[in-house]
Amino acid sequence: MLGCAGILLAITGCMAPELASEEETDGLISSSDALVSGNALSANALSANALSANALSANALSANALSREAALTLQDPGEGGELFRTLVKYMVSCALDASQSFSFSWTDAAGRTHDEVYHGELGLADAWGAGPLDPAGKQIVSACLAARTNRYGVSVVISMRSHQDPLRHEVGREEREAYPHVEGAFWGDLFAETPYLRACYNRASVDLSRAARRDCAAGHVDGEGDLEACGMIEIVGDCQAHCSKLHPPGQYYKDCVDPESGKTRYVVTTALR
Repeated sequence: MLGCAGILLAITGCMAPELASEEETDGLISSSDALVSGNALSANALSANALSANALSANALSANALSREAALTLQDPGEGGELFRTLVKYMVSCALDASQSFSFSWTDAAGRTHDEVYHGELGLADAWGAGPLDPAGKQIVSACLAARTNRYGVSVVISMRSHQDPLRHEVGREEREAYPHVEGAFWGDLFAETPYLRACYNRASVDLSRAARRDCAAGHVDGEGDLEACGMIEIVGDCQAHCSKLHPPGQYYKDCVDPESGKTRYVVTTALR
């Protein structure tokens, strides 16, 4: 039930404490737990910290098919549970389509019961609702999650594009013209024995990406002028050195070459206004 297609997303990543200081985020609009859909826009809140959750399971995305560890983490009233629930919310949004949802309950430290319903949106791997996530689904969902992560907790509208359905067919000329600045590409596999996420940047849009606080694509420059990773997202460099040329009609990278795992087709390209 994970499916990425060229779609506009209003990205609001919640701030990862070790990645952003109060000075860096002062005055920026953020949301700690919002994932609100309206038309083709979504307000997201995926923290770079949440990507490190170790309870991920490729079992069917239904409450009674979760691994024991995942089920316990979903019901954890502490910070670990909060991060994992946020991650699952985004996984459902990426994987499932609008007709699907994922429901469960958990109890907080005060004894209050919370009945959660996470709705699908993009439909990149919608079969995940009925059975285990296949290798292609693992990779495209991972790419989607990486693309929707923000270092600072800033709401940024982006265009998500991919050679994979359904995103391949949903980016029309009007959207491409409104969001002409391709900022980079994301890929990886959070479900691998050694989970990994990569990103590359389009050199022509680096300044624009950083101005928009999209440092998970362009890279955050530290005090010594070096690029820092965005949580577990490793920035490998210029997309021109790692990916195929931009596909002219869709303005996306059809595939990229990972420095360790080799060529992958399961890539999500993002673009800005």
